[in-house]
Amino acid sequence: MSSPGPAAYTNGRVHTNGAVPPPAEEAIDARTPVIQVTDLVKDYSRGDNVVHALRAVTLRVHQGEFVTVMGPSGSGKSTFMNLVGCLDRPTSGSFLLDGVDVPSLSRSQLADLRNHKLGFILQGFNLLPRMDALDNVMLPMVYAGVSGSTRRQRGHAALDAVGLEDRAHHRPSEMSGGQQQRVAIARALVNAPSLILADEPTGNLDSRTSVEIMAILQRLNQAGATIVLVTHEPDIATYSSRTVTFKDGTLQTDQPNRLIVVATETLAALPVQEDAA
Repeated sequence: MSSPGPAAYTNGRVHTNGAVPPPAEEAIDARTPVIQVTDLVKDYSRGDNVVHALRAVTLRVHQGEFVTVMGPSGSGKSTFMNLVGCLDRPTSGSFLLDGVDVPSLSRSQLADLRNHKLGFILQGFNLLPRMDALDNVMLPMVYAGVSGSTRRQRGHAALDAVGLEDRAHHRPSEMSGGQQQRVAIARALVNAPSLILADEPTGNLDSRTSVEIMAILQRLNQAGATIVLVTHEPDIATYSSRTVTFKDGTLQTDQPNRLIVVATETLAALPVQEDAA
């Protein structure tokens, strides 16, 4: 596997010519949170019954944090991610995304907010099979109204940031699962979002490729990206700086990870695979 180059976030824009050190804890706490939810509630009607998917959740995620969200099936973690990703609306409570009052927005405003402030990385990659890697990466910029020349420039830079510039014109069927996930990461970067949401990004990958993906996410986080990642794998959570746990629709624990595992060091200790993604 080629070594992915660093991608640095500076003033809300992605660059590939160096890394920006993460802000100090004191500086993080002084800034407007990227995510600020207060007493967030989400109820679903199931016939005559009401399912309380989220129960008065309060949580802040600051710029430059790497937060893992964990919990068993039905715990509320997926509901929380759907709300934070502006894919659903809360029943009650407050939600600010990068200072924007999300529940007050119209449907079109929500779509615009998703496109400009959020980058999504999903377990199933969600790449369009008839498009090559570059076209898949450029797609969010089409919706954002970015010019063609700028789209190509930023698309190539994002692919280079995840070590896939040489696969720019390969279609998903011509790439391994790990390479497809790296394309998905590049796609999440191109609009320089305030927040990257990763939903089980290693769920379909083998152990080594999973660590490679975590190494990329750690590098992006060290360059200033704010990341919230959902996983059911405790070992994946050790690569983040903070873990929150949901159960029965409530936030059960919120703890910093005192011993963060460095993915590049884990990779160095693993046997080399000829077909590594």
